[in-house]
Amino acid sequence: MKIAELNINRDTGFARPATLLVSLTRKFKSDIFLEYHGETIEIKHSSKSIMDILSLGIEPGEQIYIKAVGTDQVKAIQSINECLYKKGLFNN
Repeated sequence: MKIAELNINRDTGFARPATLLVSLTRKFKSDIFLEYHGETIEIKHSSKSIMDILSLGIEPGEQIYIKAVGTDQVKAIQSINECLYKKGLFNN
């Protein structure tokens, strides 16, 4: 299992990051999960995953954890981190 801790720095809500995150997961064979305040959901490339993420009520300035489990878990976490940071949605 590979885990990334991300700090949200946008104050415009989490819809855009949620959509981008779900879209990124389709590139990988690994199972990818999002954890926030003790709740964990599996992220799949579907609109239901976007709604599941939004239902967590993720707030700006909070931390989320992205977990990947599978054959390409390291690449999945690296790619997700890189894309989300480049878009300016998260900071260290």
